Amino acid sequence: MDSKADAEENLREKLDVVGRRFGDAARKTEGIVGDIWQHLKTGPSIADTAMGRIAQISKVIAEGGYDKVFHQTFECLPDEKLKKAYACYLSTSHGPIMGVLYISTAKIAFCSDSPVAYVTEDNKNQSSIYKVVVPVAQLRSVTPTASQQNPAERYIQVVSVDNHDFWFMGFVNYDGAVKSLQEAVRGGKASLHHHMYFL
Repeated sequence: MDSKADAEENLREKLDVVGRRFGDAARKTEGIVGDIWQHLKTGPSIADTAMGRIAQISKVIAEGGYDKVFHQTFECLPDEKLKKAYACYLSTSHGPIMGVLYISTAKIAFCSDSPVAYVTEDNKNQSSIYKVVVPVAQLRSVTPTASQQNPAERYIQVVSVDNHDFWFMGFVNYDGAVKSLQEAVRGGKASLHHHMYFL
């Protein structure tokens, strides 16, 4: 009788574990779907955003992956390695700019997917790729936050040691971006302390 009761208890425990795993997977899937939906809604139109993202992915594939695009787009150190790349938007005074946030062993860098139009001082229309680069040793903090009116609108504030702040939003993988950026800040501070120690 004990072996039957033990077998039933063992089966119950295994089913409980499977149930928890399905629950975890469902929550993760729900989070990813929510992030993608928020990414699409952040742009001027869902269709334009989807087409822009498809064009960006096609470019990455054609050029050999995010690592090659990163090294072609930004000046890199000889031993610098790309850790992660995240599709997102950079918030600017002219509205959100769709692009990719790159996190490497030496810097975080954002590059717009397409040229951004602007007017020069002599009133001429120009456009150029929008880039932001912050060395990891210059990162002060990374703060994840959400809109109080709409908690699905989540942002990441990145502050440099010289108090420049950058707001990123509309991530396809928000939680992964938060984790990677926080790791970059910790790595930058460790690098800074290491350099100070040996100076």
